[in-house]
Amino acid sequence: MSEYFGYLLVHFVEDPNSHAEKIYFSLSEGDNPLAWRRLNRGEPVLESVLGTGGVRDPQVVRRPDGGFHIVATDLRVWRPEGPDWWEFRHRGSRDVVIWDSLDLLSWSQPRYVELAGEGVGMVWAPKALYDPEAGEFVILWSSGLACEGSAETGESGPSKILMARSKDFVEFSEPEVYFELPGGVIDMAVVATEAGVHRFAKHDDAAPDSLHVFHQRGSSLLAQDFVTVARDIGQEIASHIEGPLIFRDNHEARWYLWVDQYAHMPHGYHAYTSSDLEAGQWERMPDFTLPDNSKHGSVLPLRAAEYQALDSFYPR
Repeated sequence: MSEYFGYLLVHFVEDPNSHAEKIYFSLSEGDNPLAWRRLNRGEPVLESVLGTGGVRDPQVVRRPDGGFHIVATDLRVWRPEGPDWWEFRHRGSRDVVIWDSLDLLSWSQPRYVELAGEGVGMVWAPKALYDPEAGEFVILWSSGLACEGSAETGESGPSKILMARSKDFVEFSEPEVYFELPGGVIDMAVVATEAGVHRFAKHDDAAPDSLHVFHQRGSSLLAQDFVTVARDIGQEIASHIEGPLIFRDNHEARWYLWVDQYAHMPHGYHAYTSSDLEAGQWERMPDFTLPDNSKHGSVLPLRAAEYQALDSFYPR
């Protein structure tokens, strides 16, 4: 990765007083993955005005053949009368919102793609992992299934991780259940290394013996040999932690794991690091600067020319 320099964080903002569930960009200060500034003078770069009128949990995806996608949850929580989490959870949008770009600077209009049909309560936190052998992306997200819920109340069952495949982020295969835990699991992020696959997710806080945010490793994405190597990540920070994201350092065998604190304002990420991903040994990084309320997104390691282009396009 010698040609890489700097990092791009694509995220949304949690604002209790106004609607900020839009796409924001933050750029690392030089090549430092622990210091960040929000681009576009703090204003959103993209927004969704159709669907629910808001987006959360975006991931920026690099295509192996060039170009990029942003894929996000179609969900607007903020509204003057207050949120209705029952409605979001059991009657939510089954779409994801997708933007396309060739250079990270100019983006298409948003596209709305239904990932799951009738029978799911919501589609939350889509994340994509490229499968080079198949030449396609695996997309993972969180859904509760109506068939496991209550016919009387209309509630869907505990959230599971569903998956589908796509070559182009236009057509997607039929969804199937990828992973589940008693009580529900959301926010799965997956990274592949030469040694295997690592997955991070949030076990529901109310579940018996909850793992909270946890880290598992296995030999491949569909293997049955995953073991939990870390659990309760971030519990020393606050009682409610979610939205793990994972990325590798541009220049050394070091990984960064961020977790999103939402127990109290200001919300936002806290950073951990590890030089031994296989062992799941995570050390919290206190010297981490990121604008408040930068929420649940993804980090893209940049090539030097991409960093320079973003830095010039969005002047300080």
